[in-house]
Amino acid sequence: MQRNCSRYCHRCNKAHKACICEKITPIGNNIPLLILQHPSEVNQAKGTARILSLSLEHSQLIVGEEFDQNTEFLDQLDNSDINWHLLYPSDNAKTITSLSSDQNVHNLGLVLLDGTWKKAFKMYQLSQRLQMLPALVLPDDLTGNYRIRKTAKTGGLSTVEAGYHALSLLANDNNHYQPLIDCFDKMVAFHLSQLPPDVYERQFGPGKKTQ
Repeated sequence: MQRNCSRYCHRCNKAHKACICEKITPIGNNIPLLILQHPSEVNQAKGTARILSLSLEHSQLIVGEEFDQNTEFLDQLDNSDINWHLLYPSDNAKTITSLSSDQNVHNLGLVLLDGTWKKAFKMYQLSQRLQMLPALVLPDDLTGNYRIRKTAKTGGLSTVEAGYHALSLLANDNNHYQPLIDCFDKMVAFHLSQLPPDVYERQFGPGKKTQ
């Protein structure tokens, strides 16, 4: 749901002073990305899914919670030209590096869930179609820079970081998708710069604030 354009950017849906549009770099991607966003994330000031959907040429962001009734989602799954995989730590998930050869990624598409761990779990549990997709997980030694938002997982990745690592590993190319992380880091730096000095020091210790 879009918010009042007088206060919020109609494109990235963030407050004008926190707008990320000028930081976005268009990126071509051979592996299409489908981002399923929980409704609670739509107006989340520190959310990162928009970086993916605005940057990547072949991407779509769909908002919902019960996706088995979502026609946009079902239309994508019914596209026989794309072999959709879900980035989610299900019991039968394979490490994404096992698919990083050109032959294995042919016609592959990637589905990401955008929400807290609790909300993503609920989205997964409510959808038989999601549960039927082959699942992939990232290597467990990756750490993120999502310092501006609390997460239940130490070093947990934001949605854009997960998308960046997944696409980079599948393409065996870190540089191509680097603009995603550059934009994310600038967003993080902006939010840190808005913290009062005492709050910054409580969270990160003494030192110069990020500008």
